[in-house]
Amino acid sequence: MLVSEILAIKGKVLFTIGPGRSVAEAVEIMNEQDVGSLVVFSGGRMTGMLTFREVLQAVQRGGADWQALSVEDVMVRDPFAASPNMEMDELRRLMVEHHQRYLPVMDEHILLGVVSFHDVAKAVLEEQSFENRMLKNYIRNWPEAEEGEQPGK
Repeated sequence: MLVSEILAIKGKVLFTIGPGRSVAEAVEIMNEQDVGSLVVFSGGRMTGMLTFREVLQAVQRGGADWQALSVEDVMVRDPFAASPNMEMDELRRLMVEHHQRYLPVMDEHILLGVVSFHDVAKAVLEEQSFENRMLKNYIRNWPEAEEGEQPGK
């Protein structure tokens, strides 16, 4: 399965924020939209990612004033990105090796979407379910062996 197929299953809704906005505003958007990441855009291009991990680090680092920190101060700059033609196994390896639960999907310089570890797990389950149904259907319709012929020959 390709990353582009995972995006097709998930949909391509994106939630973005500007680097000058506050972490408090980012948290509000993340809660309202029920998402774990925001793509940081500046000047029409992706400059970073903000996930709940960076928000928690900002809370720890900023103490009582964490809400006033800017997104730019805490975001992941130039995050690793997946390509739409990347195989799912390669995507999983990239996510695990770089400890990223969210990866932007880029086609050259165009942001196509964000894939989460949850999206990958859901795609794996759907793919396995499809294969399981196909195998059961194949077994159910197994051809009868001709008389005198051994099954499977």
